[in-house]
Amino acid sequence: MRIVMIGSGYVGLVSGACFADFGHDVVCVDKDDAKVGKLQAGGIPIYEPGLDALVAKNVAAGRLSFTTDLAGPVGEADVVFIGVGTPTRRGDGHADLSYVHGAAREIAAALKRFTVVVTKSTVPVGTGDEVERIIRETNPDADFAVASNPEFLREGAAIEDFKRPDRIVVGIEDERAREPMEAVYRPLYLNKSPVMFTSRRTSELIKYAANAFLAMKITFINEVADLCEKVGADVQEVSRGIGLDNRIGGKFLHAGPGYGGSCFPKDTLALVKTAQDHDSPLRLIETTVAVNDTRKRAMARKVVAALDGDVRGKTVAILGLTFKPNTDDMREAPSISIIQALQDAGATIRAYDPEGMEAARPMLGDVTYTRSAYDAADGAAAVVIVTEWDAFRALDLHRLKATMESPVMVDLRNIYNAAQVERAGLRYISVGRPSAEQPAKS
Repeated sequence: MRIVMIGSGYVGLVSGACFADFGHDVVCVDKDDAKVGKLQAGGIPIYEPGLDALVAKNVAAGRLSFTTDLAGPVGEADVVFIGVGTPTRRGDGHADLSYVHGAAREIAAALKRFTVVVTKSTVPVGTGDEVERIIRETNPDADFAVASNPEFLREGAAIEDFKRPDRIVVGIEDERAREPMEAVYRPLYLNKSPVMFTSRRTSELIKYAANAFLAMKITFINEVADLCEKVGADVQEVSRGIGLDNRIGGKFLHAGPGYGGSCFPKDTLALVKTAQDHDSPLRLIETTVAVNDTRKRAMARKVVAALDGDVRGKTVAILGLTFKPNTDDMREAPSISIIQALQDAGATIRAYDPEGMEAARPMLGDVTYTRSAYDAADGAAAVVIVTEWDAFRALDLHRLKATMESPVMVDLRNIYNAAQVERAGLRYISVGRPSAEQPAKS
């Protein structure tokens, strides 16, 4: 199959590289000259484990290429995927579809034969209808079908998710799109990955509903964690106890500082706005958004409380900046609100992240970035674990304590055992769990 991927960001680049690895001929198109130049030179503009090797392998094999020219590749394509960004629109919270609509117009002008145009970007219900309208309006003679094929990739595990998906969702209105889409994903049939064909609007809503449900699950356990702290229970044991119920499952039941990233914040908000526009409000998701927004600064207050209610003039070491480990993505990361709140309270911030510091620099002012967790902790009144990178899971706690001004660790990801930390002489505060001195109430 000849595939064109419009957009070489996270979704487009990972998807394009994986399609090429299946044996398809893939051209990734992007308007950013610098990004395309970097990709053509063998560089990777994002951090995703294994992506550099996958791209290099398929470029060398002649199956994957990068260009700023849309018209040539689209004219020869069997399937064209739209994988551009759909950020939150300023002012009203809706998804900004200007990049999707712009891509549709350019695709329309370049079509020369029957082509399936697929929205891979996360888009509100009805976007496929609008893409179809735009193409027909721009090029009345075009022979095409519009499909929806949302992605379900986790940053940090995207290649594995693409190649061994829980499911593949394809929304079509024109039956001519079915065979090409089956051909695109035929390599996954060997893994018996379920392919679900449905209507286009249903497919679009599946993506939003899935992300909203997972965001709600995270927010639920975070509120339970707050209750655990009040009553002397252990949220990790509560999570395990309810997660063993097959109807609930244990994933996304890890208490922490709130969700962030490129998907959950914007997708929950966009779904709320879509529901309001259709006079069918989603109250649970509205509350999820509100609770998550307030939680991040609440975590900063937890740090302030751990330092006897005053951080003015004190140094706080932040370990982890990205919204999750194994990515350099800083979009909506909890660390941003936490750091800003601590700075508002008068703290000085030293920070370390294995991959995210370059992306963090333009977002966060007056932060000292260090070469290691121990450098960040040097002279600090508290160490705060914000992102659960593996590099932070086995720190030398005695060495850490020796460099600090005061021995306080605030673990917002619950990656340590309280007794272990406190044996090393550190005062330990986590989320939804009692300290070693204050065991769970029986």
